[in-house]
Amino acid sequence: MSILFLCHGNICRSPMAEFVMKELVRRAGRTDIEVASAALHTDEIGNDIHYGTRAKLRAMGIPFAPRAAWLLTAAKAREYDYLIGMDAYNIADLRRLVYPEDLPKIHKLLDFAGETRDIADPWYTGNFDQTYDDVLRGCEGLLKELVG
Repeated sequence: MSILFLCHGNICRSPMAEFVMKELVRRAGRTDIEVASAALHTDEIGNDIHYGTRAKLRAMGIPFAPRAAWLLTAAKAREYDYLIGMDAYNIADLRRLVYPEDLPKIHKLLDFAGETRDIADPWYTGNFDQTYDDVLRGCEGLLKELVG
């Protein structure tokens, strides 16, 4: 099973979701679930995780590693079972990007928590606490769906 979290630049929300989900998967003792994250736009390609995301992950005891934002392609999307965006814009970008047969893989993260709203981008809001709470809820719901 492979999951790819996506957001605009791959420095705030999607890497937060990546490392939160990796920790939840580790705690669940699952070794059969791979997790990664990527960008849907080129703004931050090559950049590491935003300092606000790093600070929040550290505060919550979620391990993370240095990484570089990378841009998703339709060919690369093929490799994942789940393509998970954070907001309606991410979902629209994904729908335009992927091959038609990969459209069923697209989901919005909070859908797994039974919510239809978007996860706000802390790049604009500055509220990494709210973003973390939303990401955690979505990841917990996703894990529950995956492992039953």
